[in-house]
Amino acid sequence: MRAVTGDPLLALAGIAGGGVAAQWLADRLRIPVIIVLLVAGLLVGPVLGLLDPDELLGDLLFPVVSLSVGVILFEGSLSLGVRQLRAAGPVALSLVTVGAAVAFVLTTLLAVTVLGRPAHSAALLGAILVVTGPTVIGPLLRQVRPRGRLGPILRTEGILIDPLGAVLALLVFEVVEAEQTGQAVVSILGTLAGVGLSGALLGLAGAALVWAAMRWFLVPDHLQQAVVLGTVLVVFALADHLQEESGLLAVTVMGLALANQRRVSVERVAEFNETLQVLLVSGLFLVIAARLDLDDLRADLGLNLLFLAGLVLLVRPASVLVATLGSRLSRRERAFLAVVAPRGIVAAAISSVFALRLDASGLEGGSALASTVVVVIIGTIAVAGLAARPVARALDLAQPEPNGVLVLGAHEWGRQLADVLAAHGVRTKLVERDRARATTARLAGRDVHFGSILADHTVDTIDVDGIGHLLAITGSDEVNAMAAERLRPVFGSGRVWRLAPRQDGSAHTRFPSHLPGRVLFADWATEEAIETRLQAGAAVKATRLTEAFDWDAYRHRNPDALLMAVVRNGRPIIAGAADKLQPRPGDVVVGLVFPVAA
Repeated sequence: MRAVTGDPLLALAGIAGGGVAAQWLADRLRIPVIIVLLVAGLLVGPVLGLLDPDELLGDLLFPVVSLSVGVILFEGSLSLGVRQLRAAGPVALSLVTVGAAVAFVLTTLLAVTVLGRPAHSAALLGAILVVTGPTVIGPLLRQVRPRGRLGPILRTEGILIDPLGAVLALLVFEVVEAEQTGQAVVSILGTLAGVGLSGALLGLAGAALVWAAMRWFLVPDHLQQAVVLGTVLVVFALADHLQEESGLLAVTVMGLALANQRRVSVERVAEFNETLQVLLVSGLFLVIAARLDLDDLRADLGLNLLFLAGLVLLVRPASVLVATLGSRLSRRERAFLAVVAPRGIVAAAISSVFALRLDASGLEGGSALASTVVVVIIGTIAVAGLAARPVARALDLAQPEPNGVLVLGAHEWGRQLADVLAAHGVRTKLVERDRARATTARLAGRDVHFGSILADHTVDTIDVDGIGHLLAITGSDEVNAMAAERLRPVFGSGRVWRLAPRQDGSAHTRFPSHLPGRVLFADWATEEAIETRLQAGAAVKATRLTEAFDWDAYRHRNPDALLMAVVRNGRPIIAGAADKLQPRPGDVVVGLVFPVAA
């Protein structure tokens, strides 16, 4: 079969489309997306020979990879607001300082003793492998969904340690190239000064430029995302031009500065960058996997696997143990942190750059460095991807499956619906801004959050562990639609529901039906229509179907029933206006029904 590299248009489209397809497949199969991407990259690259990234991109390969990594790091740091940093606490800071130092020393010693590498190559390998990275951590956390602080800690560590790892590798290389101790000290100090000036200052300058443009409305809304992305790319490239390996620090500082100011909103920018990150992460891992040389992987494979085992079983646990001394983390939480340390695209990019530099300087170990890092990347991703969720479950640190329901509206039938679902094993939580209704629900023993779903703090403070659906059933069509829009990033478009809007106005005042949120129950089932049925004696009831009393029998007995949900093995299936549910024996049918005459 002819390689698609001969057709650059087809190859680039294949990378984008194949990456997204891998994301979708991993989500459907509920397996770590990184595993799927690596397998796909190996198949189209060294196995089948359909894609050769070096031939496709040539000298542009590493600049494209570097810019993409910069955008990914910016998107990650843009999510590190005050709440995220407070949740991560001093543990994350300790992991990227004390933990990184321990990992650097132990990895260097391991490379000398196990791999037999010379001191300069071992130290460079140790510096490169302190990184983890959001390109791997982010998708992994979405799969595992750990409880409490673990997610913020790992996410913060992955974002902050990438630029630090790049700078550490640069410092080690400066020492390797220096011929005298005094020359090495001068070189380190000069590099640190260059990194601080070009990285930190340019990052702050980029953030200030974006802030001013948005604060004073110098950029129209439709150009905001493009302006921010362009600024990120320029800041990264300019910082890297002034001081090598400082671009990652610059974009991280820029993202942190924008995330922690309060004058302008960056939500639209963050949403755009999150979409872009999915494409970039998918494409990057396909490209990296497709570049692998199977012969290089086979060389010293046994020693590299032994080195990998040392990293997983010794280095990471030791660095976590030392970094978390005196913290309030439990032993179970520390154990989980010790398992999750996958290396990603940053480690691959840095190793490729410094392997070339070693060869150019006449020092040995360049090709061996790159092949070892590749084995570590594949191995740590496989270990974390396959073991993280089982370990989290075994340690009781994984959030329950998101099958619960968040009911917006604690009126009478909203409380009835929540009670019926909870009685059949579905976690339910009510949200109500009317104090009397909230108090009534709380006194009846229901889990209720008092407050407006549209308030800034509500979404951040409400406990949604194990909840995966929003039912917006208030009497206001506007509130339902706005709540659906606000909660869509939390639950996903397919799990955000709202009542059908009233259609009793003129064409000029009629509420549109195409706004965010899937329409619940039936197109006619507005809040007013349901209240009318309640006043006529209807109530929310649950009925378990059997072989003798099936769905047809239920409909015959309750011809006017409004189907609301079906509970199957403790999982709710919400009835949508556009859905044609077919409950089966064993299911619990939840509906608004009238009393049946004797």
